[in-house]
Amino acid sequence: MTKPRLFRLWLALGSVLMVLLIIVYWDNVGTAHFYLHTSLSRPHALAPLPTTGQGEDAEFTSDVDEFLDKLLSSGAKQSELSKKKTKQPPALASSKPALSRMEESVRGYDWSSQNAQQRSDAGLQQAERRSMLRHFCANSSLAFPTKERSFDDIPNYELNHLIVDDRHGVIYCYVPKVACTNWKRVMIVLSESLLDRGAPYRNPLDIPRERVHNSSTHLTFNKFWRRYGRFSRHLMKIKLKKYTKFLFVRDPFVRLISAFRSKFELENEEFYRKFAAPMLRLYANRTSLPASVSEAFSAGLKVTFANFIQYLLDPHTEKLAPFNEHWRQVYRLCHPCQIDYDFVGKLETLDEDAAQLLQLLKVDAQVHFPPSYRNRTASSWEDDWFAKIPLAWRRQLYKLYEADFVLFGYPKPEHLLRD
Repeated sequence: MTKPRLFRLWLALGSVLMVLLIIVYWDNVGTAHFYLHTSLSRPHALAPLPTTGQGEDAEFTSDVDEFLDKLLSSGAKQSELSKKKTKQPPALASSKPALSRMEESVRGYDWSSQNAQQRSDAGLQQAERRSMLRHFCANSSLAFPTKERSFDDIPNYELNHLIVDDRHGVIYCYVPKVACTNWKRVMIVLSESLLDRGAPYRNPLDIPRERVHNSSTHLTFNKFWRRYGRFSRHLMKIKLKKYTKFLFVRDPFVRLISAFRSKFELENEEFYRKFAAPMLRLYANRTSLPASVSEAFSAGLKVTFANFIQYLLDPHTEKLAPFNEHWRQVYRLCHPCQIDYDFVGKLETLDEDAAQLLQLLKVDAQVHFPPSYRNRTASSWEDDWFAKIPLAWRRQLYKLYEADFVLFGYPKPEHLLRD
């Protein structure tokens, strides 16, 4: 019994060394060092590992996971020293990115400086948000698709919104239309995953928008399989246990309005061809359409908000493809019942939440969240936007996004759902 046990142990150690070689050479995320900072997050109970393997294979994966867990923990002190050496003073204010007045208005940007007012009850507020999430994830009164599945059941392609920063031990799940451009910029600065003339970006606003949204810029969970193979899920679980995990959310109906304005009121060639043209054919009885978005806009052919709602409610829509990320439900993007988030921010309280989070991550002296993103698509606009939407459609739409309303503590819009 002793020799087989030793053989399995040596085999496990050999495999781990191979994984480490892969990590050192392919997982540098824009830096030449391997950082494994793990001291920021509070302890979590690690979810049980898969038990499909039996006998020797189960012992083998157990040995590997234990070794990786110890490795991540032991890297904290070294990473803290590295961070101190590379810490930079806060970046100077940069000129705002060039945006046309139309684009700036529709996207909702406001680049004016604003001092975030820290709320005295910020800690209590976070505890309440996280407690509400855990309560409704465990409560059978709220049912929605994918709620009961485990983390292992989540397909790899659905993990593409989880951005990892190994330098500081941070995982961010980005939600489009919830200030994700600027949070991605912050993650780029922290992870040093992009260079500007040979040096990492220090000011988030210096990073061009097109580079921010390039998928190759960020290390995301869905890329782990290509890098780590059979160890990918085990490594994800260890990082979920050790790292600080956060997301930002927004009133679901207001987010839909913002997505509609951004993607269908601006000339967007990709969204015109992929979404607007089919919507116009299906719901506006337009049989002959211009080839380009500029020609369509010139001819006064635009998708209406009612067309957009019809598209969302049409049962055939998702038979063709999943919802686009800009209007896909947050619970489908970030899996809040499978991942125990340490911080839940809201766009409605962005300034104070951003300041609190950067302080929690101990990077507030290193990076500042870009100037305030004013919520111009305000909740008070809902009455105007939904005025011409039939009551039956509004109720169906609420059911479609009900889980996001409930999980993240947004009140049910009763005034939109009553006769």
